[in-house]
Amino acid sequence: MNLVDVIGYSAAVLTAVANGPQAVKTLKSGKTKDISTGTYSILVAGLILWIVYGIQKSDWPLILSNSVAVLLSGTVLVAKLTQKKKEA
Repeated sequence: MNLVDVIGYSAAVLTAVANGPQAVKTLKSGKTKDISTGTYSILVAGLILWIVYGIQKSDWPLILSNSVAVLLSGTVLVAKLTQKKKEA
């Protein structure tokens, strides 16, 4: 594995788990008031497009890292949308 691969895999891991702490905090506290629905909607849509792009290119690191990111970001988004319904 060369330096470029190490950089790429490192970036993939970091971006994949970046929303992990927010997802855990949101699930533990149940509080979503300060989370932007728009931001997370755009983020999840973009991540899904990266997965589609990765599938088209047969790029497994891209597919896997963005799949993890969708799961974590999607968890936050679903919690936010669910909380909004409870507040209404």
